[in-house]
Amino acid sequence: MRDLASRLPSSPGFWRSPLRGRRFTAVLGLVLLVGITVLFVTGLLSYAAYNPGLDPVNDKTPDKGILGFYLFAWPAGPAWLYRLNQGVHVTLGLTLIPVLLAKLWSVVPRLFALPPVRSLAHGLERISLLLLVGGGLFQFVTGVLNVQLDYVFPGSFYPLHFYGAWVFFAAFAVHVALKMPIALRALRTLRDERDERDDDLAAPRPDPPTVSRRGALWLVGGGSLLMFVTNAGRSFDGPLRQTAVLSPHGGPEPGSGPNGFQINKTAAYVGIDPAETREDAWRLVVTGRTGTVRLGRAELLDMEQYSAALPIACVEGWSTSDQWWRGVRLRDLAARVGFEDDPPDVFVESLQRHGAFRSGALRANQVTDARSLLALSVNGETLSLDHGYPARIIVPAAPGVLNTKWVTRMTFGYLG
Repeated sequence: MRDLASRLPSSPGFWRSPLRGRRFTAVLGLVLLVGITVLFVTGLLSYAAYNPGLDPVNDKTPDKGILGFYLFAWPAGPAWLYRLNQGVHVTLGLTLIPVLLAKLWSVVPRLFALPPVRSLAHGLERISLLLLVGGGLFQFVTGVLNVQLDYVFPGSFYPLHFYGAWVFFAAFAVHVALKMPIALRALRTLRDERDERDDDLAAPRPDPPTVSRRGALWLVGGGSLLMFVTNAGRSFDGPLRQTAVLSPHGGPEPGSGPNGFQINKTAAYVGIDPAETREDAWRLVVTGRTGTVRLGRAELLDMEQYSAALPIACVEGWSTSDQWWRGVRLRDLAARVGFEDDPPDVFVESLQRHGAFRSGALRANQVTDARSLLALSVNGETLSLDHGYPARIIVPAAPGVLNTKWVTRMTFGYLG
């Protein structure tokens, strides 16, 4: 019976790796402390960029309550703001995966320790640990699946990832508060390997080492570097994009010519009927203070045309470089329906048949910006159907899904 007990994960003798120890865990924990904090902040900023407080159509978490306390009017510049935010958020998240897995491996004996609860304080720590481990795995798994365009969880990614982030980060903050003194003591003695008798993570009867702890840390760092190199390039054009071999939007561009840059969803995927986009069939309906006007592409092309160099940046972390868009300024369309001096918010609708963002709302500051266009062409050529022909929105610093394609109706001063 005693021999059987020693073979159970709850027995200290079950865990034999000589690598486990407070110092090893503390180094990984310090990296995660900085990295996860940045992930949380950039995630909240990404959520704010969707302008969920502007209109119900933008709000995928209507029951968030006080969790939306920080929301603010997302700025329309600099143009690369959302591109930078999501590039950091997604690339850092992928880069931290080896660190997270190594950290979980380093503390796994504690998950099986008996008795499971020794005191009230210990019980609270165990609950926070359960939320920390479960929440961390949930956030990273759902994030990776979304980035890989293979999201299989029931329900929308947006509320699950948003609420999961708050649960995970709350447990993370509690864990940091409880463990920071221990971690700091371990880091202060980082070079002292002589006495580990009080190290409850170290194996009491370790197997002979095959690699040092420093070597193990280098291995984890190498794994993170590999994740960085094989994913970061999708935020760029040119040779760097070729290195993003683990990203759906890495590798070569999907086509050639002015419209050959990256596309998130094709016209066929979202149910666009090409017959509806023909010049004799399509009209843009613009509604505002003075009524409604209907404009065909020829009438839009007769209006004064403006150009802007803007990227497209998506929540999955990929982006294009600046493309040269040309079309009608949103504020000029607002002026056509009675908003000459004070362009308001606008509600934009698409021909798109299905999808979470077949319509969306933009703030007044986005409408007012001179770079915000109803684009009719890109890089000197008429928009392709997949890039939003006959007309699409392009706004600086906005998430890609708010740059609505196949626009059919715009309502200025709309109140959801």
